[in-house]
Amino acid sequence: MSRATSALRTAFTTKLWLTVLIALALGALLGLVAPDAGASMQPLGDGFISLIRMLVGPVIFCTIVTGIASAGALAGMGRVGVKALVYFEIITTIALIMGLVVMNVLRPGDGVHADPDAIKLTGKASEYAADGENQHWYDFLVNIIPESVVSAFVDGNVLQILLVSVLFAIALKMMGERGAPIARGVERVGEAVFGIVRLIMYLAPVGAFGAMAYTTGKFGTKTLTSLGAFVGLFWATGIVFCLLVLGAVARLCGIRILPLYRYFKDELLITLGTANYEAVMPQLIEKLERLGCPRPIVGLVVPSGYAFNSDGVCLYMGFAGLYIAQAFDIGMSFWQQLGLLAVFLITSKGGAGIAGAGFVLLAASLSTTGVIPIAGIMLIFGVDRFLSMMRGIVSLCGQMLASIVVSKWEGVFDRDRAMLILRGGTPADEPATADPVPAAPVGGKA
Repeated sequence: MSRATSALRTAFTTKLWLTVLIALALGALLGLVAPDAGASMQPLGDGFISLIRMLVGPVIFCTIVTGIASAGALAGMGRVGVKALVYFEIITTIALIMGLVVMNVLRPGDGVHADPDAIKLTGKASEYAADGENQHWYDFLVNIIPESVVSAFVDGNVLQILLVSVLFAIALKMMGERGAPIARGVERVGEAVFGIVRLIMYLAPVGAFGAMAYTTGKFGTKTLTSLGAFVGLFWATGIVFCLLVLGAVARLCGIRILPLYRYFKDELLITLGTANYEAVMPQLIEKLERLGCPRPIVGLVVPSGYAFNSDGVCLYMGFAGLYIAQAFDIGMSFWQQLGLLAVFLITSKGGAGIAGAGFVLLAASLSTTGVIPIAGIMLIFGVDRFLSMMRGIVSLCGQMLASIVVSKWEGVFDRDRAMLILRGGTPADEPATADPVPAAPVGGKA
């Protein structure tokens, strides 16, 4: 292999994070220097996200089916599910409370003195608001049932795919030996699906470049000027949450948070560029298995976490809700904020499969409370793309830890293996690989 070919291969495999980082910088530069040209790059980012999203359904199905099929008693998987939901609820509650506390202490919305009667919902914000007003707190329970088995995968609704996959896996498990050939077939299909993911990941720098160029070109410095303090505060709080709150959780599991983030640097940078952490779900699943989390736990926790463990969305909802209230000079008592917290805790669980989920859920929550005018979402609509970047990063960081926490809770987390990998070592049971996603069977260790 020539030196040039080797360098090119490395740029899209072991050094993918560096290539994505360069692509992000070039995209931001293009958007700032030539805004119209940058905004025209939107199809590159959207195309990459669509390529990954088309595989989310098969990835969830194959991972859950092979995971549960290879697990022990079904009661054990039920216990894992309950523990995962307990962890999700605790960590998302902390995120919401943290957002509310920061907003109450620093109050960046004071002094805006916006007039709710002078603000009209227009464009995309109007569509999101309409979707939000049609949302109810119980929608995620009702909508979990698809119209048909096929429609769950066609619509790409994570909750519906999760239900179909779990039911199929349980039925397969109950078949005993007769179901073993089907499970092996699903595992082979899964290997092919993850093979497609590895191919698509070569396009990650292109997608990151297009998404960042579009963001800075369409929403650049002019948009940020008026709400820069609010965006900066949200980013700062998100970083503190990821380092301190999730750092404390990591230490309880016996690992350090910064090496964990370094291990997932590719996924973090892709999420930063695309503002969409669903785009890295397949790589997240494989890397967690490689890190020492058992396949049944990863297969159940990661997909369900995308529906129930949106730490970034919860942090955002607390921030945005109080910012709008402060901007409208609406004073909210402790009990009103407690009620807002309760509403956010429920509505935040309904974001799976919704386009612009964070914004739609915020609109749904505000329309439910009746205290804060829903038109207030227009105050932050222009900077929502910048907010969604940190929203995605915080949610992804929470997803990294969820499987580790549940594995540790179950007493099956391979900490020695994790420490070796986080130090840059290679376990004895796997060859050195240059692939951006470890080449492993679904649910197996790379």
